[in-house]
Amino acid sequence: MRKLLSTLFVALSVVSVASVAVQAKETAYYTAAYADAKTVASKLKSAGFTVLATYHPAKKSYLNVIVVTNNALKKAASKPKRGFAAIQKVLVNTNAKTVLTTNPTYWLKAFLQKDYSATAANATKSALEKALGKLSPTKDALSSGDIADYHFMIGMPYYEDMLEIKSGAKGVKDNKKVFALKLDNGSTLYGVNMGKATESFIGKIGEDKALVLPYTVLIENGTAYALHAKYYLAISYPLLTMGQFMKISSTPDAIERALKKAVK
Repeated sequence: MRKLLSTLFVALSVVSVASVAVQAKETAYYTAAYADAKTVASKLKSAGFTVLATYHPAKKSYLNVIVVTNNALKKAASKPKRGFAAIQKVLVNTNAKTVLTTNPTYWLKAFLQKDYSATAANATKSALEKALGKLSPTKDALSSGDIADYHFMIGMPYYEDMLEIKSGAKGVKDNKKVFALKLDNGSTLYGVNMGKATESFIGKIGEDKALVLPYTVLIENGTAYALHAKYYLAISYPLLTMGQFMKISSTPDAIERALKKAVK
């Protein structure tokens, strides 16, 4: 009997550990100690990042989204339809006196899919820690194993359900271009200024996640691609409720129209 109970205990322990592993969460973002945007950008450069742009979503001057890349990110993203993984973002909110950064593990799992590289994610996180100091996870999280296959709900798009913005694309118009990042496989990732009206959705679902912007377009083999807004906004706001989603129901179409106007 004692042996049987021991065996059952071990079996239950294994099931319990496996259950915890399945339910492990990965945060989308980390908070860091506050510093002004200029100081944060300087520290990011010192930690080995290339700063591609500092962007003010919806023309709000107190929201500073610093877009960065490094060699590890560019190498990992230089694969077919993986270019969206080439950047990370840091948001400095000078009104709220907060700093928020993307979590490389979360976003590389989402955007690299089966090509996910823990090496690139870990190296980039270490560089962010070097630049920003202690990183504290936010509650904006998904189960780690669900990130690559994420969609908001049944019938909603997945990562691979990208928008084909334009064939024969040559780039993004100068007055709409926030940055251009050439990747080793010949594709180019662009940051796009969609304009105040289109970007104003952040005021409805949370300026604290304003680093969802600038929206990006990937031009690969002459075709311009963008992540479907019903996918990208949902994975960027993992705590988004259906009620909040309905508040921005017109936003995905508005984003698609803005991107089509921006690509040349």
